[in-house]
Amino acid sequence: MNKVILMGRLTRDPEVRYTQTNNTLVATFSLAVNRRFVRQGEERQADFINIVAWGKQGEFCSKYFKKGQQVGIIGRIQTRNWEDDKGQKHYVTEVIAEEAYFAEGRRDSAGDMGNDNFENTFGTEMAGGNSEFEITPSDDLPF
Repeated sequence: MNKVILMGRLTRDPEVRYTQTNNTLVATFSLAVNRRFVRQGEERQADFINIVAWGKQGEFCSKYFKKGQQVGIIGRIQTRNWEDDKGQKHYVTEVIAEEAYFAEGRRDSAGDMGNDNFENTFGTEMAGGNSEFEITPSDDLPF
């Protein structure tokens, strides 16, 4: 099984390209994902993970995701390699996005989080996923 779930902040706006053969949209971006543990006396470390989103998923990411925004990505890890013009071999590992979600509420025009703009990363369907439930601001949560 090859499944990865990530939550992090975009390090840059998604970059959009189209394939030469069939003009398919592909969006690429990088997520800064904090490591779970922090060593005492050290600053929190982050991993920078390359994300690739194809077709409709790529269109969604390029349209709505911006640098600094916190997002959730569900996908699979893929590795590939190629040889450049100078004969140098290159290797890359990236996550192919199968689902993409907002991981924080919408910001108002001033950049502040609004109370009436309630969204939950995995409670509200955004792109490519089917949520089994939806949490609304009026729900009584047990925590």
